Amino acid sequence: MVEVNVEPVPTEASIRRALRRAADGKAIDVDEAVALLTARDVQFDELLAIAGGIRDAGLREAGRPGVVTYSRKVFIPLTRLCRDRCHYCTFATVPHKLPAPFLERDEVLEIARQGAAQGCKEALFTLGDRPEERWPAARQWLDERGYDSTLDYVRACAIAVLEETGLLPHLNPGVMSWAELQRLKPVAPSMGMMLETTATRLWSEKGGPHYGSPDKEPAVRLRVLDDAGRVGVPFTTGILIGIGENLTERVDSLFAIRRAAREFGHIQEVIVQNFRAKPDTAMRGMPDAELRELAATVAVARIIMGPRARIQAPPNLIDDEFALLLRAGIDDWGGVSPVTPDHVNPERPWPQIDLLAEKTEKFGFILQERLTIYPEYVRRGDEGWLDPRLKAHVTALAQDDGLAKTGTKPAGLPWQEPDESFGGGRVDLFKSIDEEGRTEDRRSDFDHVYGDWDEVAAHVRSAPASMPTDVVAALKLASEDPAALLLEQHEDKAMALFNADGPALDELARIADDLRKQVNGDDITYVVNRNINFSNVCYVGCRFCAFAQREKDADAYRLSVEQVADRAEEAWRDGASEVCMQGGIDPKMPVTAYADLVRAVKQRVPGMHVHAYSPMEIVTASAKAGVSLREWLTGLKEAGLGTIPGTAAEILDDDVRWVLTKGKLPTSTWVDVVTTAHQVGIRSSSTMMYGHVDHPRQWLGHFRVLAGIQDVTGGFTEFVALPFIHTNAPIYLAGIARPGPTWRENRVVHAMARVLLHGRIDNIQCSWVKLGDEGTRVMLNGGCNDLGGTLMEETISRMAGSEHGSARTVAELKELAAAAGRPAVERTTVYGRR
Repeated sequence: MVEVNVEPVPTEASIRRALRRAADGKAIDVDEAVALLTARDVQFDELLAIAGGIRDAGLREAGRPGVVTYSRKVFIPLTRLCRDRCHYCTFATVPHKLPAPFLERDEVLEIARQGAAQGCKEALFTLGDRPEERWPAARQWLDERGYDSTLDYVRACAIAVLEETGLLPHLNPGVMSWAELQRLKPVAPSMGMMLETTATRLWSEKGGPHYGSPDKEPAVRLRVLDDAGRVGVPFTTGILIGIGENLTERVDSLFAIRRAAREFGHIQEVIVQNFRAKPDTAMRGMPDAELRELAATVAVARIIMGPRARIQAPPNLIDDEFALLLRAGIDDWGGVSPVTPDHVNPERPWPQIDLLAEKTEKFGFILQERLTIYPEYVRRGDEGWLDPRLKAHVTALAQDDGLAKTGTKPAGLPWQEPDESFGGGRVDLFKSIDEEGRTEDRRSDFDHVYGDWDEVAAHVRSAPASMPTDVVAALKLASEDPAALLLEQHEDKAMALFNADGPALDELARIADDLRKQVNGDDITYVVNRNINFSNVCYVGCRFCAFAQREKDADAYRLSVEQVADRAEEAWRDGASEVCMQGGIDPKMPVTAYADLVRAVKQRVPGMHVHAYSPMEIVTASAKAGVSLREWLTGLKEAGLGTIPGTAAEILDDDVRWVLTKGKLPTSTWVDVVTTAHQVGIRSSSTMMYGHVDHPRQWLGHFRVLAGIQDVTGGFTEFVALPFIHTNAPIYLAGIARPGPTWRENRVVHAMARVLLHGRIDNIQCSWVKLGDEGTRVMLNGGCNDLGGTLMEETISRMAGSEHGSARTVAELKELAAAAGRPAVERTTVYGRR
C-alpha cells in the first residue's frame, strides 16, 4: 500500500487566517484550503457555518431557497466486468462469477420498468471500463449481438430505455473520448465520471489503489472532464477521500474540478464521497474516512466551488450524520432508489425517501426531487446542453423551474427529431451584412458561452525561444530541397524562415514564387462559386468565431432546404460551377438535413459541384446519427457530395485549439475525418487560421500534420491560408488574442506554405476576402497560384469584421490577377480547367 505523504501541520494562525478570508468572501489558495481541512472544535463549527452560508446564498440566487434535492433512480449495472483493477472495488468482478458478461437488453428494460412503476425518473447506467479489452468473454458477447464496443451497447440500451419506459439515462461508462461523448450525448441528458483524485502517485506506484488501472490515470480523467465540457454535456464528477491521498492532493483535486467548471460551465454536480473499506478487497484493512473529515472536505469544496455549485454527499455512506453534512454545505443527496440497491456499495442500503425527507426537513430544509439533468441545464437546454431528441422526454418530467414534476410517472416516448420546420430569422444577412452590418458586435450570451476568460487566458503559451540559425543556410535549403524543412533535423532552419524579415523575407518570397512557377506556371486560377451558409445558430462556443449566434439573437437565421436549392439555382444561372455549403453546429438541424441539402441542390442543378460540410459538421452529424464516419461520408457521397472543405482546422495543435475553441473537435479527430473522407473518394481542401494565440513553431507542426495526411491519402486539392479577422472575434474582445497577423506574418505564411508543401500540395490559395486587393496581389507574387472563388455571398468573415466585401465578379478577379502581372483562368473545384 502506498503511504500517505506526510505534510507540515498548518498552524493555528494559518487556520484563523483562512477562516477569515473565507468568511470575507475572498478566494482561498491551496495552502489555505489545506489549513481549513484541519479545523477542529470551534473552528470546525465556524468552517461549516461559512460553507452553509455560501450554499444558502446560492440556493437563493437559484430561486429555490432552502431546497435540497435528490433524484429518484434505478441502478442498472450493465456489466460488472472492467479492464481496471482498483484495489477498493467490489463492483468489478471476473466472468466466471457472473451468469453473463452483460445484462441483456430485456433485463435492462425490466429494471427500468420497475423503476417507472415506482415513479423513478433516472436510469443510472453504471459499468466497468471497456471490459472487452481485457476479457475475451465480453468481446465475444458483444460480437455475437453485433456491437462494436461496450459504448455502442450502452447507446442502444439508453435509446431502448427512453423509448420503452421514458426514464432518463445518466451514463457512467468511465473514460470516454471527445468523439465517444459526442456519440452518447444524443441519448442521455447527463453523464458522469468521478475524478476521484489528481494524485498521480496513487496510480503510478506499486501498491497504490489505482495501480494497474489504465483508466484511473489522473491526466486521462482530467481530459475526460474537459472533453465533456467541450461537447456540452451536463456532467457529474467528484472526489473520493481517504484512499491514501494527502490533504494537498485532496485540495488539488477540488481545484482541478473548479478549473474545468469555470472553463466550460458544464459541471452540474460535485460529489464528495468517503472511502468505505470492503471485505475481499486489497484495501480491506484501510480505515474508513471519518465523517467529520468528510464534512470538512464538503465545506472546503463549497468554499472553493462557490455558491452556484451543486455539491452532494451520498446519504447511504454517512451513517446517521445527515445534519452534519447539511451544515457543511451540501445541497443534494444524489440518486436514491426505491427499487435497486447501490451495486457499488451493496452493504450500504439507500435510506427510504420518506426518511430522507424527514431528516432533511428536521434541519430546516425542504427535500425536492430533481431530474438527472440539473434544473439550470433543463432551462438552458436549447442552448446546446440538451439534444433535441431528448427534449420531449425531459419536458414530460420537468416543471417550469427545471425540477421534477411531482406525482408524475415516466412513459416511453419516441427518440426522434422534433417535427418542426427548419428555417427563418435574418435570412438576408448575406446581403444586409454589407449594407447594414451586424446588429450587435457580439452575441447575447457572450459573458458565459465561451467559459471563464481568465481560465482561457491561463492556457495561452508564449513561443519557445529559437536557437540562432543562419538564415542564408535556411534559404539555401528552401531553394534546393524545400520539403526537407519539415524534417525535425531542419526545424531550426524552418523557424529561421518563419521569422524572416527584410531582404531575407523578400528572398523567401522569391523562392516560393519560383516554386509556384515550376508547378503551376503563370496561370492564376479561380472558381465561380457561391457560399451558402445555411444556419448561423451554434452553441459550440468557438472563441474566435463572430458568425455564430444564439437562436433568439437578432442576427440569427436558418435556411430551409428549399431556400438553399433556390440559391444554388441562382448561382448556376450566374455561371457558378460550385456551391460551398457550411453552417453552425445547430442543435435543431435534423440529422437527415445534411444529405437532404445535397440532394436538393443536385436535383435542382444536376451539374453543380457540391463542396460542403466541415470536419466538425461531419463528426457531429455522424455522432448524432449513431453511425461511423465512413458510413456517414459514404451516404453523403451517394447523395451527391463532391468534396469537403478542410476548415475547422484552425491550428492543428490541441494546446492552441483548446484556447481558440470551447467545444470543437480535437486534432486527432480532424485528421480522422479528413483521412476517412479521402479514403472513400471525397477530396478536400486544407486550411490554417493564424494570427491569434499561436506562434510559428505551431504553424510548422500544422504543416507537418497536413503533409503526413497527404503522404497517406493524396486527397488534398489545395492549401488555403486564413488570416485571423479580429474585429468582432470574442477572444479578441476579451483581450486574449492579438489583432490578427502582421503584414510580415501574412507574407511568411503564404510563402512557407508553398515551400513546405512543395511536392505534396500543388495549389496555394490566398483569401481576397481576408487580405483585400493589395494583400492578394502581393501573395500572388509570393507563392500563391489561386484566388479562390467569386463567393457571391460571404457571411463568416464579414460578421468577424472583414472590410473587403462578400463577392467578386469574374471581371474583378481577372483585374486582381492582372495587377499581379499574370492571366486568370477559371477552374473546377478539383483544379481542372473550364
